[in-house]
Amino acid sequence: MPPVITLEKLTKSYGKSRGIIDVDLEVQQGEVFGFLGPNGAGKTTTIRTMLDLIRPTSGRAAVFGIESSADPVAIHRRVGYIPGEFTLYDRLTGRQTLEYFANLRGGVDPAYQASLVERFELETGKRFKEYSKGNKQKVGVIAALQHRPELLILDEPTSGLDPLVQQTFFTTLRDAVADGATVFLSSHILSEVEKTCERVAIIRDGRIVKLGTVEGLRDLAHHQVEMRFAGAVPSDTFARLPGVSDVVAEDHVLRLRVAGAITPVVRAAAQFELLDFVSREPSLEETFLAEYGREAVGAGANGR
Repeated sequence: MPPVITLEKLTKSYGKSRGIIDVDLEVQQGEVFGFLGPNGAGKTTTIRTMLDLIRPTSGRAAVFGIESSADPVAIHRRVGYIPGEFTLYDRLTGRQTLEYFANLRGGVDPAYQASLVERFELETGKRFKEYSKGNKQKVGVIAALQHRPELLILDEPTSGLDPLVQQTFFTTLRDAVADGATVFLSSHILSEVEKTCERVAIIRDGRIVKLGTVEGLRDLAHHQVEMRFAGAVPSDTFARLPGVSDVVAEDHVLRLRVAGAITPVVRAAAQFELLDFVSREPSLEETFLAEYGREAVGAGANGR
């Protein structure tokens, strides 16, 4: 079965401003794919190019095997899209806004639409301009889901939603995937991706820097290790081990960071009277920061 999304050397140049460069990735049917990067890394540019909302400088994007620039209407019929920033008609009520999008789709199942409104506790009688940011986001979420799309392309979908509504959103997303939908989730909130996605791409300065499973990306991070011994131990015994850094000795406690296999550290510790050994599994956030570094995250602010 061909991939639902195929990007090959996809490049968008904004001149002096950074866009995206040689983005390559595939998303398979039924997959929940995470697209990670700080604000300005190139996530939104990738999505807009994928949907033919902007044209690439070079490379190609295909969705459902259709070239994005060849027949974007055929693609959009099968996609539910939540943009990172959106504005709708201020004078329309929430109900009118949802009906407007439903009519663009040729109609939706009224019962399913009503179930989404109830699930997200949206007051549909208010005008759009009267909504809070969170309620505006609810309108966008429901509009993207109500026609049961084959592919959901979500750009920072939980922006403005409170924690309880976020839980509702991800429960609804899991239901859509169970019904056969594919999900492309762009986010800079690492816990969202960690709990939801199967594979993840990290984009940095407009380029894909890592691509793999969530677990595989986490394994790239440094483990934080703390060992407590019965007596003093020579810290340089551990500092010389491969992958070990930031060794700190305090009384009879050693703290250090380990990249890669932890086996050499365990073997070295076994030579002494070890009272306690704690190795904390790295979070995806630590992996993310290890990939970018704080300077790189700051530099990304000039991108899109």
